Amino acid sequence: MRVEARGLTFEVHTGGPEDGPPVLLLHGFPQHSGEWDDVLPALHAAGLRTYALDQRGYSPGARPAEVGAYRIPELVDDAAAVLDALGVAAAHVVGHDWGAVTAWGLAGARPELVRSLTAVSVPHPTAMADALATDFGQRARSTYMALFRRRHLAERVLLSFDAAVLRRMLSDVGDAARVARYVDPLREPGALTAALNWYRAMSGADMKAIPPVQVPTTFVWSDRDVAIGRTAAQACARHVTGDFRFVVLPGVSHWIPDTAPGPLAEAILARVGG
Repeated sequence: MRVEARGLTFEVHTGGPEDGPPVLLLHGFPQHSGEWDDVLPALHAAGLRTYALDQRGYSPGARPAEVGAYRIPELVDDAAAVLDALGVAAAHVVGHDWGAVTAWGLAGARPELVRSLTAVSVPHPTAMADALATDFGQRARSTYMALFRRRHLAERVLLSFDAAVLRRMLSDVGDAARVARYVDPLREPGALTAALNWYRAMSGADMKAIPPVQVPTTFVWSDRDVAIGRTAAQACARHVTGDFRFVVLPGVSHWIPDTAPGPLAEAILARVGG
């Protein structure tokens, strides 16, 4: 379904019983709401109503041209406005990768809208900012961001030769068909630039401006994540004042919703039920 919010048109994929407790799912880069497809059946079987949002830059009707339009506060306001447009007073919120950043921001700034938070792969942005400033290992893991922030160059590198670099980056999500379902939409004019603008608009000030989270929170991290190291992951607890659970998935890559949907669904349901 299409949802009008903040002058933009967002694609929202709904499922589960209409009267079930609402769950807002926020995807990461370079994916879209389809990354939740293998997680959703367990949530629906548990009676939850799900709203998987294609976020700013990924919904074709929500692609502002200005880099500043992709700052974290804008992403958080989108999530809040979409919930309002859906008539959802408060939801359980689940976010992966950049979607986790949006989810942390929503839970921190607008806790009245968030029943619980399940953040996947990316810790509280202040923990991430601190790790980038102090931990050599995390800085090494994050060197790819320098390329992503380079306008025009990043697009050429990622999309050249039939998007070979982008496909290789996603190779751990599954077979070629699963990789293609994420790559193909980003080959549409303007789509990859909009997605990369999340990185280009990122700032340490915005990351550190997100308050500590007081709602019940689970952080799910995998020990084979090439992007997020243990220092940042373990520091996450310092930025949650509510009930907090740290779930580690051993032997799993960064692409948790694709490669470990069962354990992830269990963590979500444990948090929602709790």
